[in-house]
Parts: sequence; structure tokens; C-alpha cells
Amino acid sequence: MTTTATSSPSVNPMFRRDRFLLGTFASNCSGGMTVTKVPERWSSTWDNNLALAGLLDDAGIDFMLPIARWIGYGGETDFHGSVLETMTWAAGLLARTRRIAVFATIHTTANNPVVVAKQIATIDHISRGRAGLNIVAGWNKPEYEALGLTLPDDHETRYGYAQEWFDIIRKLWSADEHFDWNGTYFHLKGVKGEPKPFAGEPPILNAAGSPQGREFATRNANFLFTPAIDLGRSTEEIAELKGAAEAKGRSVDVLTFSHVVCRPTEAEALAYLEHTGKTNADWAAVDNLIRLQFAHAQSFPHDLLALIRDRMAAGHGGFPLVGTPEQVADGISALAAAGFRGTTLSFVDYVAEFPYFRDTVLPILAARGLRPEA
Repeated sequence: MTTTATSSPSVNPMFRRDRFLLGTFASNCSGGMTVTKVPERWSSTWDNNLALAGLLDDAGIDFMLPIARWIGYGGETDFHGSVLETMTWAAGLLARTRRIAVFATIHTTANNPVVVAKQIATIDHISRGRAGLNIVAGWNKPEYEALGLTLPDDHETRYGYAQEWFDIIRKLWSADEHFDWNGTYFHLKGVKGEPKPFAGEPPILNAAGSPQGREFATRNANFLFTPAIDLGRSTEEIAELKGAAEAKGRSVDVLTFSHVVCRPTEAEALAYLEHTGKTNADWAAVDNLIRLQFAHAQSFPHDLLALIRDRMAAGHGGFPLVGTPEQVADGISALAAAGFRGTTLSFVDYVAEFPYFRDTVLPILAARGLRPEA
């Protein structure tokens, strides 16, 4: 892995149209996406993240997406109790990679938009155009309390604030003159954003389940991030989201997240899934996670709670890609057929398990035309 970001892509990797996008999710968080007690569960050290970034970069994976988290979910493992902050994490990884896009995940109410605009522009220059911004309007009430903030009960206020926040960032990225801002939530004087992002506006990602959130995402984001619980439902949902964006004169792509257990035989994969996601699940942490999600967010359909609880332990509610390399490739193909533009991948141990996925699944996806040839 190179030690400097010397490559200069003509376009941010997220905007390539010749492939089904693949990334990783939550490698900056202890446990990753698996709420398990097994000893090999993911340790989110800097060294592990740097090793993973090198593997992904060399394999041509498109992006890395972090979760911004400030307190864990308790249980025996305190799932997500140790988390690398996402802006500095992204800066470090972008400086040490050549091709991959790396997002910073930013809570609007905890971060001043003038500061964020400059931070994103800075890491975009570090990487010569490979940065991305994942906007979080807020849902985790205990985290807001930990930060001395108040989470509004209504989604209208959360997304009204987020809209003004992002409007300021977008103007800082485009305006050539100093400007004042007198809005509902922000009052700024004589601000200007220099430098601008390296290669135009970076890709914007937003995960939203409420009507207000999806209105925000289809108005502002390039990618809307949503779970794939039932692919029939997903096909309809994606069509609706794209239609809502088109009505605003915009185009939005939809990403989802997946959990991978890939082994030479289906029996081996199912046995490991049972071992990590059921027998050794940290059910106290799982239930804390579900309770908070369902109390303050609308990311998951509430009518599928039983299925979601089972999937929360294995992969934080992600779409299961479990089985042989051919079966895992079939699952990714099904996501593409449903209309998703891409998916993140998670593993119990990303560094230990990704090479087998790279060597066995990626060639199948290339043969099917979903990924470029290595």
C-alpha cells in the first residue's frame, strides 16, 4: 500500500457507472456490524483499519463508510463502545490509499457547518477528490444527552435543521464571495469557504426512513442508504425514491448494507452464522440497539421486528450474504436486480475474511458484468 495519495481520479469512485458499487461499513467501530461475543470479533484499532483499507484499495473496492458513534450499546461487549472518530479516520485513510473513496459520517447538530465544509474540502484535497460526506440528522437520544444536546422529538425539526446546515455547506463550496447568513438556526457573518472541494461537490449520502428524512435525501443526497429486508418491497421502495428525486429534477441512487459469511460450503457458512449471530450473540446489546432504533428512528420497517432482531445480531440488520462464493454472488446479483446501486459489506473479522471474498466472489461478479475485471 502506498503511503501517499498520489493518484488523481478523473471522477470520485462513487460516481463510476461501470459497476455495482461495493464498500465496507463500520470498520471504525468495535464489533463492526456483528453484535457477537466471539473472541475474533472485529477490533477497530487504527492498525486494523489501515490494513483493511490497503486490502480494499488494492482489490478495487469502491468506498469505506464509517458510523459516527459516541457511546456504546452496553451488553457484555459494549458493542460500539470503542469508535474511531470519522473525520480524522477518513483523513488518515485517504492519505494512505490511492483509489478508494472514504466517507466521513457527520451529525448535523454536533458539528458546525462552516467547520465541516472546510474539513471535507481539506480531506478531498488530501485524496485528490476521493472524499464523501454522510449526513446524519440524528436519532440516538442517549448520545445527544451525552453531548449535552437535545434530540427534537419531531422529524420536521431535525430535518429542517439539517437542511439549513447543508444549505450553508453547499454555499460555502460554491460561493466566490464572503456572505452573511441569517436563517432559522444559524446566523453567520462574513463567511467564505476556501479551498473548495478538489473535484466539485463530493458524493453526499444520507440514511433516512421517515417521510421527512426521505424528502431531505431525495432533495440533497446522491445516495440514499436503506436496509434491504425484503427485496420485493425494496424494488417498490427504490422506484418510489427515484421518482421522488426525479420530481425535483434530481437523480438519486440507493445503497444498502449486507453482512457476509462466505465459506467453501454452505454448511460451513451457516454453522458460522449460527455460532456468531445466535449462539454467541450479545443479546443485551442487540435489544438495546433495537429499542433505540425503534424509539427514535424509522430506518427499519416496524412490521418486521422479529426478522430484524435476528439479523441485528448477525449484521446490524444487514442483508445476509451467506453461503458459498456462488451463493454470495447470487445475493449481490439479487440486490442489483432489485434496483440497488451498491451495497456495503461487513464481516465478523474484516481483515481475516475479506481476502477469501476478494479471491472467490469478485471474479464471479466480474464474469456477470457487475464488476470490472481485476
